Formats: sequence, C-alpha cells, structure tokens
Amino acid sequence: MEQLIGNTSGTPGSLEWLARAYAYPADGPWLRANMVASLDGAARLDGLSDGLSGEADKRIFGVLRALCDVVLVGAETVRAEGYRPGRARKEFAEQRAAAGQLPAPVIAVVTRSLDLDLSAPLFTEPLVPTVVITTSDAPADRLARTAEVAEVITAGTGAVDLPRAVAALTERGWRRQLSEGGPRLLGQLAADGLLDELCLSVAPLVTGGDSPRIVNGPGIADVRRMRLVSLIEEKGFLFTRYLRPTDPDRSPSDPALT
Repeated sequence: MEQLIGNTSGTPGSLEWLARAYAYPADGPWLRANMVASLDGAARLDGLSDGLSGEADKRIFGVLRALCDVVLVGAETVRAEGYRPGRARKEFAEQRAAAGQLPAPVIAVVTRSLDLDLSAPLFTEPLVPTVVITTSDAPADRLARTAEVAEVITAGTGAVDLPRAVAALTERGWRRQLSEGGPRLLGQLAADGLLDELCLSVAPLVTGGDSPRIVNGPGIADVRRMRLVSLIEEKGFLFTRYLRPTDPDRSPSDPALT
C-alpha cells in the first residue's frame, strides 16, 4: 500500500496507519460516505458492490466502520447485500472506549416502506440495537412490528427527511457518521448538502452494463466541488478521500484532514 497524497506517518497499510489517515475531526458532527466504483463509474458488479471490492478495500471498509458511531444505509442495500450487525473489533476496543463510543457502530436503516426482514440477524443478533429511520406516515402495522426489534426514528412525511434524520442521530451522541449507500441514499444526502466527506475506492475494472453511479438521484442544483486530501494505491486500486471546502470555523483538526 502506497500513499501518493497525504501526510500520515507510520507503517503504510497497518490498522494504526489507516486509523490516523481516516480519523474523524475532533469536534462536531461529520458525515462521510464510503463507496466503491469501477473505472467506468459502475457502483455494482452483478448487482452487488462486493464484486468491485478487493482485499485492501475491505480492510479500509473495516477501519471506517471501526471509527464511526453509526452507519447509515438504505433499505435496498440492506436487502441486496444481506446486511449484518456491526461487530466489535478488539484492535479498536480501547480506542472506542476512550472516545465514549459503543463497542460497535449502530446500523441505521433508512426506509419509507419498512419493507424489512425483521427475522434477519441485523434485528435479532445486534451487539448494539439497530435503528430504523422512516416516515411519520409509514404503515402502522409495520411500524409497530419494527419497534419491537429496533429503535425507530421518524423524520418527515411521505419521504424520509434526511436533514432531520441526521440531526436525530447527532442528538443521540452519534456524531461520527458513515454512509454506505446505496447510490440513491447517497444521492439524497448529497442533494441535501449533508455530505462532508467522500471516501471512494476505484477498482481497476471496466465493467460496462447499466449499473448506477455511486450517486444516483435528482440533479444537484449547486454542483458540489470537493477537494482531494488523500490518495492511496494498492494493486491497482485507488483509495481517495475528498472533502468539501470547509469554513474556517469547521476545519478538521486531525493532520490527516488538513
């Protein structure tokens, strides 16, 4: 693993090195997204993002989860990828405890319809309770069943109000936020101006086909310009980190983010 842009010291590729490279700002809420795409922009291969992944990508995926308080994910991705609960990692246990974090990240599922398999391990075997974010007018019977196995947050009517949902997560003390998509959820987060950081893994593959891009949704009125702060390479994979231009009073304090 070679760092092409950035200033993190230590042994490249080690968990400690990656934890410093991807550290969250010391204060305030921060929403980052982690996505993978092919060289020609596909967000999926054979219907799943896992087909684009590799060893280094999965290692970074694990570190990003270990650093965050909550993982925000759309119900379609939960169904397609067979999502499981967040797990505790002994390598990060001391760091999480010192930061006042739960042993594992909370998985927060965004869904308007509540079309979820409540018998899945995500709901029956979580180390920390799973959260479901839905609308105030979601089907009452499904809402009641979901509340039996998960913490439910209602935000918006007709469609999930993502600014309110993200604020509700922050109010619970979960300020280190990670979105794993899918493309439609990321599109909504970007359109609402909620995305502070994008971690994009670029796989050395040309796939063709009609897979969606990593951001798939309505056009963004004001195009978001991002700045590259980190670029890592391993076996042809590129691991990028982009931040939106930050205000002076919102500048991340970690050296890896400046």
